[in-house]
Amino acid sequence: MMYLNRHLNGGVSFILLLLMFLSFSGPFVLASTQSLSDINNASKLRHSRLFKSALQHKASNEQLSDLWTPLSNQGWKPYVAPASTFSSLPESSGYIQVFLDGGLNQQRMGICDAVAIAKILNATLMIPYLEVNPVWQDTSSFTDIFDVDHFMNILKDDISIIRELPDEYAWSTREYYASAIRSTRVKNAPLHASASWYLENVAPVLESYGIAAISPFSHRLAFDNMPIEIQRLRCKVNFEALVFVPHVRSLGEALVSRLRYPIVESIDAVGTKYLRQVIDTKDGHGAGKFVSLHLRFDKDMAAHSACDFGGGKAEKVALAKYRQAIWQGRVMNSRFTDEELRNQGRCPMTPEEIGLLLVALGFDNTTRLYLASHKVYGGEARIAALRRLFPYMEDKKSLASSEERAHIKQKASLSAAVDYYVSMHSDIFISASPGNMHNAMLGHRTYLNMKTIRPNMALLGQIFMNKSMTWSDFQDAVAEGQRNRLGEIKERKPKQSIYTYPVPDCVCQQR
Repeated sequence: MMYLNRHLNGGVSFILLLLMFLSFSGPFVLASTQSLSDINNASKLRHSRLFKSALQHKASNEQLSDLWTPLSNQGWKPYVAPASTFSSLPESSGYIQVFLDGGLNQQRMGICDAVAIAKILNATLMIPYLEVNPVWQDTSSFTDIFDVDHFMNILKDDISIIRELPDEYAWSTREYYASAIRSTRVKNAPLHASASWYLENVAPVLESYGIAAISPFSHRLAFDNMPIEIQRLRCKVNFEALVFVPHVRSLGEALVSRLRYPIVESIDAVGTKYLRQVIDTKDGHGAGKFVSLHLRFDKDMAAHSACDFGGGKAEKVALAKYRQAIWQGRVMNSRFTDEELRNQGRCPMTPEEIGLLLVALGFDNTTRLYLASHKVYGGEARIAALRRLFPYMEDKKSLASSEERAHIKQKASLSAAVDYYVSMHSDIFISASPGNMHNAMLGHRTYLNMKTIRPNMALLGQIFMNKSMTWSDFQDAVAEGQRNRLGEIKERKPKQSIYTYPVPDCVCQQR
């Protein structure tokens, strides 16, 4: 494993690392069509003045102490529902099916909404169908990702859930609805529909046919003007009922253990080599702790953002072509200049930029970093700057063997589930840009009062455009811009997602 190679000595280590780099096929693999000039452009530093200072930076003990100290009690605790007073659920009005698009975290929100709608309609929920994502091409089903027995048991007093439809409704499949217009399919649900909309439009379908299939379903339930019991049920699903399958949890636990207590090669008194876990990774603050970084920098994201990431003309042309092929000119950001996008905070940070932010916040080259990410656009060349700043950076491939990762191989949703698990067990979480993973993690960690860094994207976009800024000024600007963005609870505002901002809907004030 790469994880062990860095602890080997001399030329053997260099040769092993070189061979692994040349044959690398993990999350940072370079596309076979990427030219040498593209690689060189991706590896160029955009902020060389700041980077040079960051390499020499050493955090003070006071900074490190503040960073690693867990959040204090902020006056909220998760709502715990009282024991059910009903001996059984009321008679079901029919069966509800939903077909969920998107990646893991978008589907997760859809599952929560599906349970809520089943409750609103007093219907029986069929285990949600997960569509194949057109970008990741993952065919994983609900039962491949989530522990369905746990899901059904946690919600047994709230709604009725079934794994398969009765024989009389076996015709109601994804293929059935894809082939023609069907009276049992509800496809006109508006974005953020109210509870009354479902009672007025879906309840009659259930009454007439005994079944209703809702597709599309993403973001089809409002966050405002909902009964409090429905809001709390959505929270219960998200934070209690949705648990990953055992092999995902097992791999996640192994990765967390290796991050906190690294495995190194040692030699005993008679010269025999053996592996051992280091209980204290380093002296001082941060021993046994780690940061999870969601580096949202795949080609899909880079193209959709329409920002300039310093890869030169070739990269701009390649991303423009990809953007046109996938979205046919329907990307709003492409109408703005790079400067306008950065001023508005719409440009995701590059690996170099997120590294500079972390150093300015007080992390240093002894910090253990877990990289939660899929393919990085630009490959290892793009990520080299971040790796220089944080040499103790790990990911699934560096921490686990190919045998351990066999269950998640070429399964983007399961890979994302492992990243989710590790990130939920990290001391600190940060994302390089807003997105579904960032939103899901922010909400879940807020619910449990765990530290999460929310980058001030608009301010950082402006800072990184200032090429003459000194390291001292950069640090001061970051400190000011990130004030009250290190895990402090923000109450949900109208139209904001309950899954990102669970306070006050999902929690209670402590007396």
